[in-house]
Amino acid sequence: MKEFKAESKRLMELMINSIYTNKEIFLRELISNASDAIDKLHYQSLTNQNIKVDKKAFAIIIKADKDARTLTISDNGIGMTKEELETNLGTIAKSGSFDFKEQNKKKQNIDIIGQFGVGFYSAFMVASQVEVISKAYGSEEAYSWVSSGIEGYTIKKSNKESYGTDIILTIKDDEECNHYLESYELKRLIKKYSDYITYPIKMEETISSENENQETKLETINSLVPLWKRNKKNITEEEYNTFYSDKFFDYEKPLSHIHTKAEGTLEYNSLIYIPSHASYDYYSKEYEKGLQLYSNGVLIMEKCADLLPDYFSFVKGVVDSSDLSLNISREMLQQNRVLKTIAKNIETHIKNELISMQNERREDYLKFWDAFGLQIKAGIYNSYGMDKEKLQDLLMFYSSKSEKLVTLKEYLDSNKDTKDIYYACGSSIEQIKTLPQVEAMAANNQDVLLCPSYLDEFVFKVMNKYAEKEFKNVCSDNVDLTQTEEQEELKTLNENSKDMLSLMKNEIDVKEVKFTSKLKNHPVCLSTAGEISVEMEKVMNAMPTNETVNAEKILEINSHHPLAKKLQDLYQNDQEELKKYSKILYAEARLIEGLPIDNPTEITNLICDILVK
Repeated sequence: MKEFKAESKRLMELMINSIYTNKEIFLRELISNASDAIDKLHYQSLTNQNIKVDKKAFAIIIKADKDARTLTISDNGIGMTKEELETNLGTIAKSGSFDFKEQNKKKQNIDIIGQFGVGFYSAFMVASQVEVISKAYGSEEAYSWVSSGIEGYTIKKSNKESYGTDIILTIKDDEECNHYLESYELKRLIKKYSDYITYPIKMEETISSENENQETKLETINSLVPLWKRNKKNITEEEYNTFYSDKFFDYEKPLSHIHTKAEGTLEYNSLIYIPSHASYDYYSKEYEKGLQLYSNGVLIMEKCADLLPDYFSFVKGVVDSSDLSLNISREMLQQNRVLKTIAKNIETHIKNELISMQNERREDYLKFWDAFGLQIKAGIYNSYGMDKEKLQDLLMFYSSKSEKLVTLKEYLDSNKDTKDIYYACGSSIEQIKTLPQVEAMAANNQDVLLCPSYLDEFVFKVMNKYAEKEFKNVCSDNVDLTQTEEQEELKTLNENSKDMLSLMKNEIDVKEVKFTSKLKNHPVCLSTAGEISVEMEKVMNAMPTNETVNAEKILEINSHHPLAKKLQDLYQNDQEELKKYSKILYAEARLIEGLPIDNPTEITNLICDILVK
């Protein structure tokens, strides 16, 4: 028995236990090796006229024998000589595929999957013994390579009629490996990992006929040519939708697909879908983002999270690149320059497709926004505004003037003379419409973005501006569209009434009480000073923390309302009654804002006292 030429037996143990933590990929690796062997023979037949092969007969055959506990993977590729068996299989991390590609690197169309040479040894995760019987094309002799793992291997002459390689695994006798002898499991693994290998992968099954004779049947399992590698001019919309449904188990049609073929210094194919709705677990911790990542049609990773930013985590699809090695690990992917470039390109494609949908297929975009608008907003907020340039043109908000969802650009196009971008927040569109400040803005023909989402105001805060226009909450005390002359009159009124307003302030929990001229019909409203608004207070206090946040509230009284004169009369004649009015008006303003009343019994009693007078 010969020993492996690796540095130590420990290398085999580390490779099996660390590099390949998922046992089922052993079949993917062996099928990829078989595909490489056929590729080599195919290529040589194109460059060497003395090599005559039937290219239509190229195939990979899988056969399971439960009685013998063997699984055989056969190919009619180029095969290996005794020396090649010694070199390629006797040295861990020695790759014949890599050597072949290096020798022919100046020639085009060399598409070899395996390059690191460790894939073959994944067989030892499921097999107690591996036998490789191979006959090189043009050779008269076949050889057998046999190993039971780290102890070493033997090579001897063998019998094999035709060129190619048979890999015979003796499957371990344990529960974890028994299912690798079942045809349904083998078919599942082929469809999952090797569905797009360019040669037929056939399952050999023995079936009993009616006369009790046994017949051998070969069934092609793989799809051969993936949809994303086909010319998109020849693909129908129905084929795109069927692929999406079958691949991602969604029976509603996607809103859009993006089919890309990149060539040049970086080569990859991608087929990306924008779903029409969020999956049932999308907004849960269990959801995993990511695109399926392939190397030359062989699945590397079911969900490669590094290909998508979080704000586009709803996207489904596949990426296939010949510039990525099949045997690349998750840790290596995170540092991979090729992957980062592909991810950047995909992000650009997704944004461009969404903008196109927004401009040309508004109904589809509204469906998208209803399903995933919250994720786009979260992308801006979670990055503290760093990603706003990428996402701000995707945002939509309800316009009080247009009475529909509009983009920020459409808001400014419709309000060319606006000084700022005005918004108001609340629990629903209908509730926000009735806010005194919103009605006052409408009276001034000013458009207001109505924002019922808890994230909206936080998004505006981190964005700060859009197209050099600041975002202004109409419920902030510094928003007032009244004329300068009227503002001067109001300033005089507040100065003359400061003692009365101070008395009222002392009765309620506010920063200030003042008269305002910005309201239309409402007697009072609640505005805020500083960065924290009433809506932000609600959201932040609803979080599971021990901290309480309080907005700096200001009670504003409509100077044009009959109530203003009533309050001044009470201050002159009955200040105790004025204190009751102060509490009732503050409670009214809190209710308008959707805030709770701390002392509802006291307020109702005060209202009854006033009603009976």
